[in-house]
Amino acid sequence: MAHDTSIFMGASRKPDDSYQRPEQLLLQYGNRHGLVTGATGTGKTVTLQILAEGFSNAGVPVFCADIKGDLSGIAMMGTAQDFLVKRAEQVKLDPYEFQEFPVIFWDLFGEQGHPIRATISEMGPLLLSRLMNLSEAQEGIMNIAFRIADEEGLLLLDLKDLQSLLANIADRAEEIGARYGNVTKPSVGAIQRTLLVLEQQGAANFFGEPALRIADIMRTTRDGRGAISVLAADKLMMNPRLYATFLLWLMSELFEELPEVGDPDKPKLVFFFDEAHLLFDDAPKVLVDRVEQVVRLIRSKGVGVYFVTQNPLDIPETVLAQLGNRVQHALRAYTPREQKAVKTAAETFRPNPDFDCATVITQLGTGEALVSTLEVKGVPSMVQRTLIRPPSSRLGPITPDERRKLITESPVAGQYDQTIDRESAFEMLQKKAKDAQEAQAELQESGRSRWTIPGFGNDDPQPTGGRRAPRPSNRQTVAEAAIKSVVRSVGSSVGRAIVRGILGSLARGR
Repeated sequence: MAHDTSIFMGASRKPDDSYQRPEQLLLQYGNRHGLVTGATGTGKTVTLQILAEGFSNAGVPVFCADIKGDLSGIAMMGTAQDFLVKRAEQVKLDPYEFQEFPVIFWDLFGEQGHPIRATISEMGPLLLSRLMNLSEAQEGIMNIAFRIADEEGLLLLDLKDLQSLLANIADRAEEIGARYGNVTKPSVGAIQRTLLVLEQQGAANFFGEPALRIADIMRTTRDGRGAISVLAADKLMMNPRLYATFLLWLMSELFEELPEVGDPDKPKLVFFFDEAHLLFDDAPKVLVDRVEQVVRLIRSKGVGVYFVTQNPLDIPETVLAQLGNRVQHALRAYTPREQKAVKTAAETFRPNPDFDCATVITQLGTGEALVSTLEVKGVPSMVQRTLIRPPSSRLGPITPDERRKLITESPVAGQYDQTIDRESAFEMLQKKAKDAQEAQAELQESGRSRWTIPGFGNDDPQPTGGRRAPRPSNRQTVAEAAIKSVVRSVGSSVGRAIVRGILGSLARGR
């Protein structure tokens, strides 16, 4: 059930344990962001799936990460199963229709979807420093590297561009340090080693061209549905810092590229950030401030950001305050931290006199959730114990053959498959080094071909005290060696007369 103005999420439970009141998310507040939390196995992925379906049917493009592969089923039509049909009857979803949705699969490694890339320049020094876990001094060097790249017109596209630039900075450490502050070779070396680790972990696949065009994740189909971009993240999660940095980069790009639209009737794009705690784990304050800024301001660009995580304590309070639409699945309360999480989650809802939130959170069944969305004028609705509706698409993953077929038929097929390696910092610095070597060789060759005549031109410098520095007896000047060669090679009397003339002039010059 999808409407022009709202997404049907399920039905709330009445005091007599029947489910009658429909719970909906108003599209006009879809860009006010949201939070989906709950313990493992409580139904967060299905909630994400039905929200993505609802936004797609409303013509809103969606970007989401598929951590375990389960979300890929949204690309295929669902099938009638007893427990799904029963759930549809309970929430009064009539008719319960099955659909397949327009999906574009992406993968940073290019294995389970189209390759997705960004350039080093687009990533910027702050996010790169976060990705590499650099110290304050090392982050300073990274900022200097980007400054020099701008000043000298060096394009930073892939890892080898950054590696070559850092090597160049190490060679010019004294010159650069005088302008921008201390640049030590050990610090540059530490950054280079970290880049090598990133390269071995597969980050080299992410940095380069063609870079992702934002327009390709904001597509709609001919029938008006929003395309759902699904990022294959099962392998990516082996490097969680890369995953978190990539998604933060994508949010930042959306914020910088999209125009201001105010409060539209529906979002321009909805962005689901699964395993959101990875964004904030050990994050420096400057990065948390950046996330808060993006979340606060990106809604005016028509983008809704929905964080999906196990525990509401995973999200900083400054960010949590920006999330208006909330779905809370069951939480456990065995440890003090879990009890604190339950209390925090309960306190974020507008109370319902029919039940105690903190108690119900620990009693929710699979597929049940406490739901509060923004109503008219942006006021949070009273929290309701809600049975989430069943999905219209397939519940569970697709097969490898189905995935390959969908990738082949994708609207962006062929656009990102081949890496482009155009001239950038690596090639430009190599050319500069080669030109310098050739100039030095030419200078040396020029010096070898020039005669050194005592008392003229490039003679040995005079030491202090006015005496000429002694010269070993077994050495001879270029002029003397040349003259001796001429003497040996000239056999005629005319030639000898010429040589005598030259020697005579030399004697007179002394």
